[in-house]
Amino acid sequence: MSSSQWSDLDRPPLRGAALERAVLRPGGLWTSLRVVPQTGSTNSDLAAEAARGAAAGAVLVAEEQTAGRGRLERRWSAPARSGIFLSMLLRPDGVPKPRWGWLPLLVGVSAASALSQVAGVEVRLKWPNDLLVDVGGEERKLGGILAELAGDAVVVGIGLNVSLREEELPVPAAGSLALAGAAVTDRETLLRALLRTFDELYADWAGAAGDPEASGLRAAYAAQCATLGRSVRVELPGGRELLGEAVAVDGDGRLVVRDGAGEERAVGAGDVLHVRPQQA
Repeated sequence: MSSSQWSDLDRPPLRGAALERAVLRPGGLWTSLRVVPQTGSTNSDLAAEAARGAAAGAVLVAEEQTAGRGRLERRWSAPARSGIFLSMLLRPDGVPKPRWGWLPLLVGVSAASALSQVAGVEVRLKWPNDLLVDVGGEERKLGGILAELAGDAVVVGIGLNVSLREEELPVPAAGSLALAGAAVTDRETLLRALLRTFDELYADWAGAAGDPEASGLRAAYAAQCATLGRSVRVELPGGRELLGEAVAVDGDGRLVVRDGAGEERAVGAGDVLHVRPQQA
């Protein structure tokens, strides 16, 4: 017998029609919003729709993902209705393609800003776009963001742990809004805030032709980035690593790391670990 959508009363299903009414507005970025009970990957679904010419501004939300993906080919899994699992289809007309790399960072700034304000807990960013919260004095990963090119479009996916309990965490380093003591864990409230905030910041960024300085995106990202000023170990492609202090995010969204010899290197891809100075 299949379980009822109400089998966990702390995790009611999303009301798709109510979200549509709240999010879709004339002149806004969002053109459609669908909630599905289950899918493999919202990113994969929207990428297929983009290939068929789907309009920009489409949002796909899943109550559960069975083949969710994170950065560096990692898998993302969580119980049904325990979080926010969504993807958005964007066509940044008027923004030069080299600046499209700022999109996942823009989503990170939007998510951190919206969640901090609505949920009442500080949400910060680990470069490039992991979301962090404090759980019992320990830095935990709240969620992540994955951006993928789909022809002339970009599909950006977000996975956020909202109501996960300690025993449900996939790894000890994971966290959730509930475990961080959030004042609000209603997913519809959080979704509305996230999509509205992104709409506003995206308009500023696109209006500045994707310029991270003119739009204020680079400064906003730096202000919310927990990586800057920290000792880091960056695991680079090919099994190499870089040790040093994260000192800046450059104009291309790369992390600038100053090594022990004082040389600064810009990192465009890699896995960043925050470490104590004696560990570096």
